[in-house]
Amino acid sequence: MSSDLSRIRNLGIIAHIDAGKTSTTEGLLFFSGLTHRYGNIDDGTTVMDFLPDERARGITIMAASATIPWKDYEFHLIDTPGHIDFTAEVERSLRAIDGAVVIFSAVEGVEAQSEKVWHQADGYGVPKIAFINKMDRIGASYSRTCESINLKFENVALPMQLPDGEESAFKGMVDLLTMEYLHFHGERNEELERQPIPAELQEAAEIAREELIAKVADHSDDIAAKYLEGEEIPLELLQSEIRRLTLERKLVPVFLGSAKREIGIQPLADAVAEYLPSPLDVTATPATDRRTGKETEVHPDAKEPFAGFIFKINASNTADLFFVRIYSGTLHSNDQLVNGQTGEKLRARQLYRIYAKSTEQIEEAGPGDIVGMVGLKGCGIGDTLCAPQRVLVFGGIVFPEPVISMVVEPKFSKDKDKLDDALNLLCREDQTLRRSTAEETGQRVLSGMGELHLEVTLKRVSTDFGVEIRTGEPRVAYRETLKQSTTVHTVFNRAIGDQEFFAEITVDFAPLGRNGEPFQIENKTRGLIPKALVDSGLQALHDGLRTGGLEGYPMIFVQATLRELVFNADTTTPGAVAGAVNDAINQAFQQAGTIVLEPLMKLEILAPEDTVGEISMYLQPRRAIINDMVQLGNMRKIICQVPLAEMFGFGKALPRLSGGRGSFSLEPFGYSEVESLKGKG
Repeated sequence: MSSDLSRIRNLGIIAHIDAGKTSTTEGLLFFSGLTHRYGNIDDGTTVMDFLPDERARGITIMAASATIPWKDYEFHLIDTPGHIDFTAEVERSLRAIDGAVVIFSAVEGVEAQSEKVWHQADGYGVPKIAFINKMDRIGASYSRTCESINLKFENVALPMQLPDGEESAFKGMVDLLTMEYLHFHGERNEELERQPIPAELQEAAEIAREELIAKVADHSDDIAAKYLEGEEIPLELLQSEIRRLTLERKLVPVFLGSAKREIGIQPLADAVAEYLPSPLDVTATPATDRRTGKETEVHPDAKEPFAGFIFKINASNTADLFFVRIYSGTLHSNDQLVNGQTGEKLRARQLYRIYAKSTEQIEEAGPGDIVGMVGLKGCGIGDTLCAPQRVLVFGGIVFPEPVISMVVEPKFSKDKDKLDDALNLLCREDQTLRRSTAEETGQRVLSGMGELHLEVTLKRVSTDFGVEIRTGEPRVAYRETLKQSTTVHTVFNRAIGDQEFFAEITVDFAPLGRNGEPFQIENKTRGLIPKALVDSGLQALHDGLRTGGLEGYPMIFVQATLRELVFNADTTTPGAVAGAVNDAINQAFQQAGTIVLEPLMKLEILAPEDTVGEISMYLQPRRAIINDMVQLGNMRKIICQVPLAEMFGFGKALPRLSGGRGSFSLEPFGYSEVESLKGKG
């Protein structure tokens, strides 16, 4: 463990599916000396994609973490999935990292999920560097990809290298800061030699360096002054200014290579050390003091009281492994802790350094570390762990609502309890999974982010838990929202046996925008009201709004404000308040009315130009709206929005429509109103 915080880098590898995240990560592992074989996706020998389903499909499903030594630095690296169905893995990983490497394919450029993860990183204030991969592939273009980044992300791309050739002619690159040629050779291109720039690249390199300095000068007075005076700019000043502008998220340094051919990995690792933040650069993390309710800050200081954040769980029937990012203090095994959300006392039984699927027990960890812990009973993703002398709560993680559902039943009735245990465990591990019971049939229903998400999850039920299952056809997860705002005043006054129960409440209900938070529950009551009564009312609002509306679909995009709560010391109980809230919710549905919503998807299709007409004809009757078509060499990218209900079976239809040469990606794109669908969802 590095004791020098300036030498630690907490970073995530993020990108669109098939851009080369895992191959790049395998390169970092190999060239750091941590592994002795370069993991290959095609051969199923990757270290980070270690689940059988990941190796079989050649994709990342679960974010994997590893601690990697690089020269005198220590990288805590998280390789995230690229498929939109596993967006929760990206979301919770971004919550724990300080910087990110965004990988783009030099062929496809900025793709749908590339945009998604870029904006997710921006949402957490995460500085980025970019790596343009697959420079050796047919159709690769470094300049086109840089232009695409600038077009999509407000002109932030700062090309740091110049390629020597593209497609099959790609063989190296020029470092535009040092003005040296980077030559890769050896059996696995493990030898990196810096040479003078070849004569045929000299002029292009000088022009590219001039453009780099001019772009930095646009944001740096120090560089601008020397640039305008025609002075030589010291390398140290140029590097320090690029680092500052990267940390301020004004520029994104761009590097290039071919992870599969092991070209460009070592300079990328050097760039992580040079330009991405250390824990010391993240000077303060906001938190709330649980005892006073006041806002405070946590600093990366080993002498401060301990504070950490649970961002991931690997659940199991034996012992859950909790992934914890430490923000302050020093944690020792067997230390007593407090869960900031619940106030429950805990004990850190064991600490682990994580290497993908392997762990190594350690005795202590400090600020900036990402560690594994076991024995945290009652804890979940998004919980804050604290020292008892300073109980804090960090901001949580907001996960998207599921968009697809499927009936799941055990093949044999004796396995009902085992199936329930498996589903509960998997939902604890993944917040974008929801399990429920169909009111009409009593069947188990599992909801998730897409067909692949459910398919992978249910395969784990069979392989990891040994439960044979039967499943129904996938169904769209329709939702309802309120038509208009309404205020409900209700009195709960009932006698059960000899006991009287009373509660009087006023609640404001209002529809929210359809692309923001799914729910906002607020307390605006005044006066001295017992906390247990208020908490019961807020919890009842939280639970009740997630149940079915007038058409029977779960509600979404609703704001509820508890305005008044009148109580009697003798007859008002938390149960009476919850009863009043449930009555208020039912009245609100009747008074305001509800609208049925269906999930929309952003669909991007990459296909040969001569197949675009047939694909467009297929989409037209399926309520698709084509927004754009982009030329990429001899391929076309079709960008459109389409209801999720129309997308079932598209993955099987596209190979036929595109002659086996097309690919596509889907991304949630909000909700739109549909007519009543009662009985169909």
